[in-house]
Amino acid sequence: MRFEGFGDGAVEFFEGLQADNSKAYWADNRELYQEHVRAPMEALLAELEPEFGPGFGKGKVFRPFRDVRFARDKSPYKTHCGAVIEQGRGGGAYYVQVGPEGMLVAGGCFHSESDQLARFRTAVDTEVHGERLRKLLDDLADQGWEITGTALQTRPRGFDADHPRLDLLRHKTLYAARSWEPDDALHERTCLQRVRESWEAVRELNQWCADHIGVTEKKRR
Repeated sequence: MRFEGFGDGAVEFFEGLQADNSKAYWADNRELYQEHVRAPMEALLAELEPEFGPGFGKGKVFRPFRDVRFARDKSPYKTHCGAVIEQGRGGGAYYVQVGPEGMLVAGGCFHSESDQLARFRTAVDTEVHGERLRKLLDDLADQGWEITGTALQTRPRGFDADHPRLDLLRHKTLYAARSWEPDDALHERTCLQRVRESWEAVRELNQWCADHIGVTEKKRR
């Protein structure tokens, strides 16, 4: 299937799901989701995986169901559809998401286990790798990307308070993101180029994550 944009009903579907996150709404609108959201996302990923996947990772479209086992919010469905190309969580990822706010594209480290965090801090602690990461992030920020992620409020144990890259060392996740409000391009093939150019912009950041964070060696529980 050739990607021709997300369906005209994609944003409307998620706006409705935000208002009524129920199995009844989902059942009544499942075909709308499949035709206007899921199928186009699968087509988008299929076209871009040959360009960004080789030597890096595999692509997948995330399931629409939330994991509510330990969540206070028991809403059963995600109010967006996301897709990713990655080796494993944390070691760099090409990410795209469509929802009621439009489209978001991102790259970097979205998750870290203890072994990944240790490797990240070891790399950031060295001038060569740490300053390389700094430059990559500064360049993306200059291009209008938001640099974000979860971070400690205090300095991590074992590092001096005057460390030149303490702001980076505080991070547990670190990624760059940019977004677009719903517009005509979301429903056109132009959207493919928007994602392609964005993923190309975060290619070096993702490679840094692959080289210096990698996938976790811990077994999944």
